[in-house]
Amino acid sequence: MDKAALKARVCEIIRERNAEIVELGRSIFAEPELGFKEVKTSAKIKAAFEKLGLECETGWGITGVKARMKGKASKRTVAMLGELDAIVCRTHPNCDAVTGAAHCCGHNVQIANVYAVAAALKEAGAMEYLGGDVVLFAVPAEEYVEIDYRSKLRDEGKLRFLGGKQQIIAEGGFDDCDIAMQMHVAVTDNPEGDMMYAGSCNGFIGKLIEYHGRAAHAAGAPSQGINALNAAMMGIMGVNAIRETFREEDCVRFHPIINAGGDLVNVIPDYVKMESYCRASSVKALSGYNKAINRALKAGGDAIGARCEIKDLPGYLPLAPDAKLAECLRENAAAMMGEKNVFSGVHSAGSTDMGDVSQIMPTVHPWVGCVKGTLHGADYVVDNEEVAYVKCPQALACMIVDLLWDDAEKADEICREFKPVFTKETYCQFLEDLSAGKN
Repeated sequence: MDKAALKARVCEIIRERNAEIVELGRSIFAEPELGFKEVKTSAKIKAAFEKLGLECETGWGITGVKARMKGKASKRTVAMLGELDAIVCRTHPNCDAVTGAAHCCGHNVQIANVYAVAAALKEAGAMEYLGGDVVLFAVPAEEYVEIDYRSKLRDEGKLRFLGGKQQIIAEGGFDDCDIAMQMHVAVTDNPEGDMMYAGSCNGFIGKLIEYHGRAAHAAGAPSQGINALNAAMMGIMGVNAIRETFREEDCVRFHPIINAGGDLVNVIPDYVKMESYCRASSVKALSGYNKAINRALKAGGDAIGARCEIKDLPGYLPLAPDAKLAECLRENAAAMMGEKNVFSGVHSAGSTDMGDVSQIMPTVHPWVGCVKGTLHGADYVVDNEEVAYVKCPQALACMIVDLLWDDAEKADEICREFKPVFTKETYCQFLEDLSAGKN
């Protein structure tokens, strides 16, 4: 079988098996679970893999599931990822009544795409023609939520890092992978659906900020107090004062909230708790701006004699898609969706832990327009299942064939030209140093 015939057969199988692919996506949608708690979802994809005759490794990042399909040779390995977790959206009509979890993030579509690609490659007998392996990886906890719960897991030694892919990198789950790919749904007004194949994203550092002052009677003895709320407001104003130094190309974002800002109006607040992210478009910018923001926040405390304590938490690194990998995807997506519906895209100020993977190996992360409403919102709905469950997995499966065809020549070329920012070891050390305030 030549490559064109193999790709045609793979696409045919995805369409033939559409009903079961959609059913898996809908089943996961109906039972949303939050990060590192995706027990039901993990069991569903494990059962689906095993039904295809694939052996599974479980327990990656607590709930992750990994399966490998061996090629005629194993020169390079392409990993296709899907995320197990949901987001919290208590106003979504399909949310979990207890936890508030809802799949208005589209991760259920990702898992269905992983299964669709696995089923198509398996049934088509594709691996006997390919010079590399394919890893199917269902990964936990992309959404950066429930930080107290995850910190507790870290204190108990069950986690090293708070994001699913971060944790799996540290555990060595990607050590045997050379290239990573993953789709994500996007909102679109295009009735034909579309794909942004090469958009980049910010990284971020999570920040917990505390100001400690001294309580006193707010009217009778304010001179005896140290107003922690004033210190916090001055810290925020300090950050605002340096915003003019934030370069446009670095796409810096700082968006604090005050979780606790005083208890009684007639008592000088002696404790204020704030939370924020520092976001930026590159690792260097992220580290540099975070230091500047910390200086400004601490200056607010110094100005009035309060104490400022800042705990930086490793968030996610910037997403930097590989250009040649993205071009390979573009060619296959255009064949499925039409040239006019496939575009390069722009930089997003949001973040994903796929960014961490992209700093270590060639990565592509397309945004697939198949959704109406608002991502993470109550009006979210997948309204173009043809794009979500047929055309997108067809493009991804055909891309894998291109990468691993002819002794994995294209995959090998991409890997040889890729210049990683981190190794696994330097990546883990970077995050550890960040937690220790060294970056």
